[in-house]
Amino acid sequence: MTAVHLLADHVQVRLSLAEKIGGLCGDFDIPRAAVRAADVVPHALSATAGLRAPGLAIPGRFKVGTWRGRNARRFVAVRRDRPALRLTLHGHRYDTVLVSTPDAAALAAALCPAGTRPTAP
Repeated sequence: MTAVHLLADHVQVRLSLAEKIGGLCGDFDIPRAAVRAADVVPHALSATAGLRAPGLAIPGRFKVGTWRGRNARRFVAVRRDRPALRLTLHGHRYDTVLVSTPDAAALAAALCPAGTRPTAP
């Protein structure tokens, strides 16, 4: 399962070996200044939009990889029946990151406390 760690100046996204192989991707870091919004998505499998390129999806079970849409690139690592953290980014290789994690609510609150938004660069 994907692990998300908050550090002082960036967010670490660490994938399991199976996710790296299935999604044809690796671990990455996101500067906290790139985070525009953070929220919790209760049903992440249905929140994934676009075409998988590259990645792996087993309908109704999980999705991992890069999903592309019109002028958008999203990283997805979601599983059935698990909440997900959605990060809306600016100035990063992904426009959105959507990852299943049991502590999605706590991570979203820590990244964007109620009533606040990160400042624009």
